[in-house]
Parts: sequence; C-alpha cells; structure tokens
Amino acid sequence: MKNLNLKFVDPKATSFQKELRKRVNTYFKENGISKQANFQMILKSIILLAAYFVPFGFILAQTFNFPVNLLLWLLMGFALAGIGMSIMHDGNHGSYSKNKRVNDLMGATLNLLGGSILNWKYQHNVLHHTYTNITGMDDDIEDKLMLRFSPHTEKKWFHKLQPVYAFFFYGITTLYWITAKDFVQFVKYKANKVNRQTDKENAISLFKMILVKVGYFSVFFGFPLLFSVPIKDVALGFLLMHFVAGVTLTTIFQLAHSVKETEHPLPNDEGVIEDNWAAHQLKTTANFSKNNWFLTWYLGGLNYQIEHHLFPNICHVHYPNIAPIVEKTAKEFNLPYHDHGSFAKAVASHIGLMTKIA
Repeated sequence: MKNLNLKFVDPKATSFQKELRKRVNTYFKENGISKQANFQMILKSIILLAAYFVPFGFILAQTFNFPVNLLLWLLMGFALAGIGMSIMHDGNHGSYSKNKRVNDLMGATLNLLGGSILNWKYQHNVLHHTYTNITGMDDDIEDKLMLRFSPHTEKKWFHKLQPVYAFFFYGITTLYWITAKDFVQFVKYKANKVNRQTDKENAISLFKMILVKVGYFSVFFGFPLLFSVPIKDVALGFLLMHFVAGVTLTTIFQLAHSVKETEHPLPNDEGVIEDNWAAHQLKTTANFSKNNWFLTWYLGGLNYQIEHHLFPNICHVHYPNIAPIVEKTAKEFNLPYHDHGSFAKAVASHIGLMTKIA
C-alpha cells in the first residue's frame, strides 16, 4: 500500500462531476423515483436466494441421483454468483435501501459465500472504488499467484502463459476466499492502516469471521452427514459450485477494469493523480452488453460498471436509465465512455490486455 492520502486534483478544474450529479439527480426527482431498490429488485432477490437454497434442500433430501445433484450444485454456483453481484453488492454499498438495517441484512448474504463483510468493504468500497486501477492502491489489480493485471508490476516468465491459465485461477478464487484470503487480508489491512479499528474491535471482528466460516462449513458438510448424503458426492458438488461461482464472479469483475481500453494511471511525486475523480473513473472503467436484458438482470448491473463507479449509492436496477445521461455528459466534456457492446468483445479485450502485459 503506497499512500492512503493520495489525492485527485483536476488541473483543468472542470465541472464534469458536478454537472453529471446534477443531471442524474434531476432524472430521479422529475420522475419521482427512489434511488434504492424497487419491486423488480426485491423479486430478483427472492429468485436468486431460492435458486441457492432450494437445490440444497433437494440434495439433502436425496430426491435425485448423483448426476442430477451435480446439476443442482451447478445451479447453486450460478445463484451464489448472482447473489454476490446483485444482492450482497448493493447491500454493502448501502444502495439497496434507505434503511441501514436492510442494507446490512442484504450485505450479510456475503456470509452465504463464507466471506468477511469487513474485509470486502475495505478491499472493494475503500481501495477499489477510491483508487480504481492505481497500482499499489487498488487490491483488485494486485498481482495474485501467477497472475499479473497491471503494466506497472514486475513481469515474470510464466506470465506469458497467463491468458491460458487465468480462467482456471478465476475458478478457485472463492475457494481461496473462504479458506485463507480473509485471514491474509485481515492481517494486511491492520498492518497498512486500511483497517483503523481498535484492537478490541478487531478481536471481535476476527471472532465473527471465524464463527462465519465454522458455520459455513458446518452447514455444507455437517448437514449432509446428518442426512446420510455421501461425503464424496458433497465434496465434488461443493467444489463444482465454487468453481462456477468463482469463474463467474472474477471474470465479470475483470471485464470492468482489466481490458485493453482502460488506463492504469500513476500518481506524481507528490502523491497526486492529476485528474478529476469522476473523469478518472471513466478512464479506468468499461461497460459491456448494455442491451442484453438477461445479463443486466443476472449480473446486478455490473455490465454498467461506469455508472456503478460514478454512483455506487444508487441501486443497480436504475443503471440502464441513467447510462444515456452519463454517456451524453461524458461526450460533452470530451471524456471517454468505454463500451464493448457484447460480452464476447469484453472477454476478448480482457484476454488482449492479459496478453499485452504478459
């Protein structure tokens, strides 16, 4: 971690951010619309949660044979990713509801993944959203195992193969998350002062983290034992579920920032990014599949990452409606608005970047 006091200073003193916020606020006011969840969002939450819990019930009841159960685990993997992108994400950004308790409840669906809310907020809300694509600040583009996401980090010989093996590592992301990542981050964020809690608060947070993980593994391996489900079948299904969830979640997040069109700016010697913060978000973020209603529904609007980064406090169901406002305003101020159009083009651009910096 380089400098948490890093600042964004616009040398041109443009009014882009102010004007954009004014126009978006006007849209909600004129249409009498809340910026938080609507009926569509609530219905989606119910569907995704049901797609996660109901198949597990069938598995415990041993209603079907093993091949069908594997399909149920597969469905749970997609549902788990959907919960993370559509429910947990909005809850932990405080954009699901005006009610903090509702946001906390929706954010707590991260526990269904066995993850730590505390660490997620530090990595995502604080570091990623504030310092997007800034090497040494944004943990999302930090080198991981055999993967390199930034052109400013050290290149290793094996990175030449990363376009080939990257998606396998994406698939094991959530498995690493539930076993080791949270503890590694807990130590890291205390050491680099991202986590500014007191020792007592951190002791409580660590206890909660351990409790969540014990509960998580108890449910997925203890309950099947109680219902006499073969442990081998459970283990294979559990791994399949997490591989599907991992490759889905990680790929979608990579398509937002780790693509050929986005920038990786560095601060000057005074620790200053010479740009407006909102303009920085446009230069480091990309959209895709904006006209694909199913992906927009399932991905929790993460195909509208530009809108999400500029307005993380707005529920994602509104992104398709404010996107034209954002794009029009960006063009008026001669700022980029990266949009790949299709999912395939976004994946190709991601692979292109991974190849370019390998």
